[in-house]
Amino acid sequence: MPSETFTDAIALLKADHRKVEDLFEKFEKATSSSRKQALAHEICTELKIHTLIEEEIFYPAFRGKIESDTLDEAYVEHDGAKVLVNDIEAGSPDDDFYDAKVKVLSEEIKHHVHEEEMPSEGMFAQCRKTDVDLVALRDQMLTRKEELMAQAKSAGLPAAQPTALHLELG
Repeated sequence: MPSETFTDAIALLKADHRKVEDLFEKFEKATSSSRKQALAHEICTELKIHTLIEEEIFYPAFRGKIESDTLDEAYVEHDGAKVLVNDIEAGSPDDDFYDAKVKVLSEEIKHHVHEEEMPSEGMFAQCRKTDVDLVALRDQMLTRKEELMAQAKSAGLPAAQPTALHLELG
């Protein structure tokens, strides 16, 4: 992470979006159960951390500065994704509906990303029109993201099943 640089908070979030999109593509192409499980867990970890930094830092910074409906919908979309993330992490590729759950999660995330990144009226476009310091916000978000990544790594579980993160989103 320290080697990566992002111009501001929105660039950081967009980079997360691209990473998860790439992981979903790899999952769709995977054929072995072990590869699918590893990718699904990586997707879940990335989404947990992304969701936490958005909900703890990014979204609150814009409450009252952008359309409330936009933020409210984002929180609800996160809640729906959390249910699938927890189901996926509790299961395995041999379970009924495992691939379907990952596919539906992918579709939900695509919709969410579209809502955030939509030019002119999307959340990020609205955020850019505010007086919020996106560089300072990026720094806060990077610090928190690094903490969460370290937490995930030190849990001693497969990278995608950090206990503390599971509890926070459970």
